[in-house]
Amino acid sequence: MNVIKYPQKEEWDELLKRPVMNVDTLRETVCRVLDDVKTGGDRTVMAYEKQFDHVELERLAVTEEEMDEAERLVSPELKDALRLAHDNIGKFHASQRFETTKVEVRPGVTCWQKAVPIERVGLYIPGGTAPLFSTVLMLATPAKIAGCERIVLCTPPGKDGKVHPAVLFTAKVAGVSDIFKAGGVQAIGAMAYGTESIPSVYKIFGPGNQYVMEAKQQVSLHGVAIDMPAGPSEVCVIADENADCAFIAADLLSQAEHGPDSQVVLITTSEKTLTGVQQEVTAQLESLPRKSIASQALDNSKLVLVHDDDEAMDMANLYAPEHLIIQTDNYAELAERVVNAGSVFLGRYACESAGDYASGTNHTLPTNGYATSYSGVNLDSYFRKITFQHISSRGIANIGPAVAEMAAAESLDGHKNAMTLRMKSLSGN
Repeated sequence: MNVIKYPQKEEWDELLKRPVMNVDTLRETVCRVLDDVKTGGDRTVMAYEKQFDHVELERLAVTEEEMDEAERLVSPELKDALRLAHDNIGKFHASQRFETTKVEVRPGVTCWQKAVPIERVGLYIPGGTAPLFSTVLMLATPAKIAGCERIVLCTPPGKDGKVHPAVLFTAKVAGVSDIFKAGGVQAIGAMAYGTESIPSVYKIFGPGNQYVMEAKQQVSLHGVAIDMPAGPSEVCVIADENADCAFIAADLLSQAEHGPDSQVVLITTSEKTLTGVQQEVTAQLESLPRKSIASQALDNSKLVLVHDDDEAMDMANLYAPEHLIIQTDNYAELAERVVNAGSVFLGRYACESAGDYASGTNHTLPTNGYATSYSGVNLDSYFRKITFQHISSRGIANIGPAVAEMAAAESLDGHKNAMTLRMKSLSGN
């Protein structure tokens, strides 16, 4: 890890840069695969599954028999853990329900909003080195609470042609409508355009590698919404002289093991803590099964010593991390000063892992600095807001002259006429 002591503010931008992702070389590939899926449907998706995931499929849809088999294979202990997490996630997201309020802005002019669930949503669950069944909970649970009519899930199968049983069981617990064996760009294309088996959706959620992220951004230009742009996972920890160095090191490594392009940052006001965290990271890394991956991520990571809390908070807000851990004695005070972050973990015992799995908050969060402008996935992500207004004759009298005046000033005579005709009808002229 790179150690930086007391950097000047003019150095912060350079210091906090993320690892650069070059998507130029993959953009052409993504575009070609998407075009192929758009025209070729199921046949093309299965062909790309053979090419990229090295599996031959007879069908894309997961069968009831496979669902039953998966349920038998998941241990009772994991089932209990998943149900606990699902309950917590459900409680937290249910608390976010929108309540319609009618507002009379002027006598006779009433405005309101209605929240309408997105009818068809697509959830992408990556495969790879670890089955991300936790992401199924994070994406499907709020979709179900929102009332989305159809929840479509795509995930790559293993080389045996089967989806990991924990993913399937979790999907059942969370209320997923349809599950398909499709990964990568071809899965994003299938959900965006629809195939013979996979229905098209209106919004796509979920993480993935650079190819998946590029595919999501490309389809978002053509009528399909996405949850957010995304990059590699990251965590920033703010710590003082009384912080637990072993805890901090474990938190940093928990993110570093995600992938070699992940980034972890420690900002501390204590040189003792900085040194202690260095030692703990070195010690804990040796016993980490994903040591090689974490080591590469640590090459991109920083340990920063700053003068005081003000600098620590200013730096963290500039970085806008996906995960922010505040392990200081005055964490409640510093929490009030957080402006840019995806999800915040407060105190000695609030490890980021809790939010990843079972505290109840959502772990699908903005990365790569997007926390300055994007929220993490929440109940509102699955809704559209439609506005309504009712205007009575009294309302026309109250706002009509202003509307006519503004329309005339913009030289939009048709707009002016639509209002002046109503005004004249009320005056009897």
